[in-house]
Amino acid sequence: MLRTHTCGELRLKDTNKEVTLAGWVQRVRNKGGLVWVDLRDRYGVTQLIFEEGATQESLLDKAASLGREFVIQAKGIVIERASKNDKMPTGDIEVKTSEVSILNKAKVPPFIIEDETDGGEDLRMKFRYLDLRRPLVRKKLQLRHKMMQETRKYMDGEGFMEVETPVLIKSTPEGARDFVVPSRINPGEFYALPQSPQTFKQLLMVSGFDRYFQIVKCFRDEDLRADRQPEFTQIDCELSFVDQEDILSIFEGLIRHLFREVKGLELGEFERMDYADALRLYGNDKPDIRFDMKFEELNDVAQGKGFKVFDEAELVVGICAKGAATYTRKQLDALTDWVKRPQIGAKGLVYVKCNEDGTYKSTVDKFFDQAALGDWADKMGAVPGDLLLVLSGPTDTVRKQLSELRLKLGEELGLRDKTVYKPLWVLDFPLLEWDDDTQRYHAMHHPFTSPKTEDIDLLDTAPEKVRANAYDLVINGVEIGGGSIRIHDKELQALMFKKLGFTAEEAKAQFGFLMEAFEYGAPPHGGIAFGFDRLCAIFGGSDSIRDYIAFPKNNSGRDVMIDSPSKISNDQLKELSIQLLEKQIKEN
Repeated sequence: MLRTHTCGELRLKDTNKEVTLAGWVQRVRNKGGLVWVDLRDRYGVTQLIFEEGATQESLLDKAASLGREFVIQAKGIVIERASKNDKMPTGDIEVKTSEVSILNKAKVPPFIIEDETDGGEDLRMKFRYLDLRRPLVRKKLQLRHKMMQETRKYMDGEGFMEVETPVLIKSTPEGARDFVVPSRINPGEFYALPQSPQTFKQLLMVSGFDRYFQIVKCFRDEDLRADRQPEFTQIDCELSFVDQEDILSIFEGLIRHLFREVKGLELGEFERMDYADALRLYGNDKPDIRFDMKFEELNDVAQGKGFKVFDEAELVVGICAKGAATYTRKQLDALTDWVKRPQIGAKGLVYVKCNEDGTYKSTVDKFFDQAALGDWADKMGAVPGDLLLVLSGPTDTVRKQLSELRLKLGEELGLRDKTVYKPLWVLDFPLLEWDDDTQRYHAMHHPFTSPKTEDIDLLDTAPEKVRANAYDLVINGVEIGGGSIRIHDKELQALMFKKLGFTAEEAKAQFGFLMEAFEYGAPPHGGIAFGFDRLCAIFGGSDSIRDYIAFPKNNSGRDVMIDSPSKISNDQLKELSIQLLEKQIKEN
């Protein structure tokens, strides 16, 4: 090998050892008769020293001429540093260098390859292979690696078998848009890249595999944001002969194991909350429960006082920000402007300051006297020094708006501590949701989710009231996993397809293989899938999953490093019959 040690392992105990190191030049400091070179590899940084007199003059010149990111090999003796650096693991030693070889020269990089870089995100994405040399980025991928290994260790210990499922599958009409792949040998026909291995893992249960998992790539052609990528990784799992409680218990175990082994933390209780309560108390189905500030509905104490904005509203709802009555008029105006932005869409914001002397000051003093405002405060559990913030409007809309305001206040008041982790199971989701555009019901999760046994009769009379045997795991306001008990009965699955607007022929064409499999003895089964990239970001304290993916896409779904997606040649288009299909579409 070209080295005897890495750049991260030498310590005082290695003093007087003759070593050979190899890596990239991070920095050169030339003091005339003394040259220091910081040599970096994946494992760390070691300082090389070249001294006049102790080093050949030509070697000193050679060291001084080294450029940033040159790949070199250096031989020498480990010595104790005169001026130690307690900020780096190798800071007690340096290598008194007797020989250096340039293995490859390098152009001056477009940005500084250190934790504190001068490169913007677009530039670093274009030169991602250089960005990956930065220790900060490398540590995030090391975290991902550790989480992947610990996941496999836990799942193997629980009797799960890792099985790979196909990547080229059939397109389905439910869920997000598919990425499609034209078939050359079947002109005019297409594969789809899987949004999830859902049907295959259910077929594995029919096959008797009992406990399956896979750390798998999935693909969705949807709009992107910080926690979404067109290709992403999930921990995909399925089990036979289990109920919901079994699944929650096993996968609480997985999350506890990961926190214990990767972060050295013991998680507290996994709280549970119904979907309806999550919307009522927090305005969304993935509440951040690190802080309180629950919603309080105020219709009974705020309406009928002549304030038209409230009187005509379907819902008047507020939150109590503890100790925030010190907010200035400027800060409150800024909050009002923030909720009125198009992204939030509120018409305005009503606030009430609970003064230390027991009086109240609000933006609606003209309509509500001190006694009325006191009723608000009592209902919201407010005390002197607190701030009440109230919105009104259509129920679904105003809950979403107040949810965003609550999260913003939580951030401003320092209540969203990234070192605190609060896991939450959200249960009893609606099975179906009505879509006004298509004028039909859609599956809230997917069409294979089982309804609660006690709600099955409602499928014919009140489909919107049917609850799903489904569950999501939320940590700190981020949905990291979701799953359900599946339908394993052919007749119930056929009824579900019917409620989703499929004709019998359409259901057979899309999912006939699964329905047929159910005729050969399908066991009761259920499963869950975790967003692995999101889980890594939670563990690393980041908002973006891109930091934990070696070669991510940007917000436009592009890989700017390799310039993808890109056009293909006319010959390829012809071979794939794409031009013929275009012509057929135009003719029709």
